[in-house]
Amino acid sequence: MGTLTPSDGVGCHDWRFLVTCGESDLRDPLIYTISLCSSRSSDSGNDRQAMKVDKAEIEAIQTLAREAGEKILTVYHSDDFDVEAKGDGSPLTRADRLAHEHIVAGLAELTPEIPILSEESESSDYDLRKDWEVFWLVDPLDGTKEFIKRNDEFTVNIALIVDRVPVFGVVVAPVLGTCYCGGAEYGGWLVDRDGKHRTLQVRIYSGGTATVIASRSHRGLAVDAFLAALTASEQEPEVRSMGSSLKICLVAEGVADVYPRLGPTSEWDTAAAHAVVLGAGGNVTDAAGDPLRYNKPSILNPWFIVSGGGGYHWSQLVPQTEDGE
Repeated sequence: MGTLTPSDGVGCHDWRFLVTCGESDLRDPLIYTISLCSSRSSDSGNDRQAMKVDKAEIEAIQTLAREAGEKILTVYHSDDFDVEAKGDGSPLTRADRLAHEHIVAGLAELTPEIPILSEESESSDYDLRKDWEVFWLVDPLDGTKEFIKRNDEFTVNIALIVDRVPVFGVVVAPVLGTCYCGGAEYGGWLVDRDGKHRTLQVRIYSGGTATVIASRSHRGLAVDAFLAALTASEQEPEVRSMGSSLKICLVAEGVADVYPRLGPTSEWDTAAAHAVVLGAGGNVTDAAGDPLRYNKPSILNPWFIVSGGGGYHWSQLVPQTEDGE
């Protein structure tokens, strides 16, 4: 999984990872440095952790995500998904559990002082996480419904959240062999199954025929209203359906102009791809046009819009009430 080298400073622990994204013969391994500095507050006397993400070239967690993807594929290519229903009625498979265990163990080893919130964690209670300024946010298998349908459109999502903002994210599509990486201060890029890098750049849209990404499993009446408003305002858009966080990644990739998600999602569904699209020059806002934030009292996201460049006012097309799904 690359090398991990700690070095101690005064009150700090620096981890530097030499990482390859996927293939061991990657020509340009990337360096990413995380510094965790503990300081004592003179006011409260309590230990605080501040997180500095070094502006080195890129991040270390992509290999961990690929490894989790490999574990998912062992189940995907078997006849035993071991599906059960969670408390909210959503499905849980053996692949979810395997990926969760692998990612949590890997993150705990790499950065033991950073807390982890995974979709499959025992609790997401706000009282446990309300003081977290820095944490990993993980969806070990995003798109479980797509996984069960065997349509290949599922991902592994790992994001680093700092002060409620996803500063870096990795999204791996195990079947497709693609690894999306990025953050606002790092840019965005894709690594294919052969280890080839490609820079991600969003489209610029200023009117005309737009390409819209819609959820394959959760489109809903509100999105239909959004599309009707876009048709009336501009032209009838091209609509593409996709599952999991790949929808956000397609905007980052410049394949689509906008992805309106006008229905329920959770923070772990979006954070990693959110960081990637920010790195590619795009935006993720709520229906009012304000930036989407994380570690809220409710883990549920509001309606949101993922868009490329050009400053088009997508929020004007959103229905007024969140009752579309």
